[in-house]
Amino acid sequence: MSEPVLRVEGLRVAFDHPLGKVQAVDDVSFTLAAGERFGLAGESGSGKSTLALAILRMIKPPGRIEAGVVRLAGTPLAGLDESRMRALRLARIALVPQGSMNSLNPVLRIGRQIADALADHGLRLNRSEEEGRITALLAQVGLPASVARMYPHELSGGMKQRACIAIAICLRPKVIIADEPTSALDVVVQRQVMATLARVQQELGAAVILIGHDMGLMAQFVDRLAIMYAGRIVELASIAELISRPRHPYTRALIASLPSLQTRRALIGIPGLAPALRDLPTGCAFNPRCSIATDHCRLENPVLRDVGTSLAACHLA
Repeated sequence: MSEPVLRVEGLRVAFDHPLGKVQAVDDVSFTLAAGERFGLAGESGSGKSTLALAILRMIKPPGRIEAGVVRLAGTPLAGLDESRMRALRLARIALVPQGSMNSLNPVLRIGRQIADALADHGLRLNRSEEEGRITALLAQVGLPASVARMYPHELSGGMKQRACIAIAICLRPKVIIADEPTSALDVVVQRQVMATLARVQQELGAAVILIGHDMGLMAQFVDRLAIMYAGRIVELASIAELISRPRHPYTRALIASLPSLQTRRALIGIPGLAPALRDLPTGCAFNPRCSIATDHCRLENPVLRDVGTSLAACHLA
């Protein structure tokens, strides 16, 4: 079996807070195969984006990586100094950030921002080569060459998001982390952006980690899906297995809240609110919202374990 392109083992991220430590990511482990589409889903505040930033070693104070190993194509990233880590970002592992308007520089044209990304990684091109490379990248994400001369505020939301994808793939990385790439976009534009991401992934032969909370979108795009709750992965399985046979009560509640075109029924919400990460309940973090929780669930935090063809962190799975 070939080496995973990305391996995350026991990753823990904490933030210092005046009222106590916030454990944003708690002992998360998973692997990513070459060319795989892997999803991370869960409610806002479950630790998905923090996990992505930790993989890229972009956690800033008061946050810190407490423990864990991240290996990119077998290379442990923790041992690299900042200059070597900076060289890896974009070249081998890239981020399509959440909120394109906030990630693009508002006073630089799109072409200049792509050119700066190339130059920052030592790619020295003459003017005609640079223009040709930028035009090709924009075409790859379905944008006309004229976009290179435009500022971010002159683009629609979908065009800005595709410009972010163009920057992310400019050095042909083997891992692309897409952090809620369709947030704040209408349904039609969401589909266009995801089609663009799927196309460039196939062209590059890259693996993708898709972060979001839209279970319908995940079902259409990913091969495997990990469900996060309160900083931990509570279930991990192939998307077909997870949708048809969810093992964790939280996963079942997420799926039950989805509308269906086949059957007409009232939507079922998940009662209560996600817990504050600095003040988690004892035992399973989901137990105050779980309809089948037992005394065991309230006393002991379950570990992620094999349950058939899935992994689930539930005493009752």
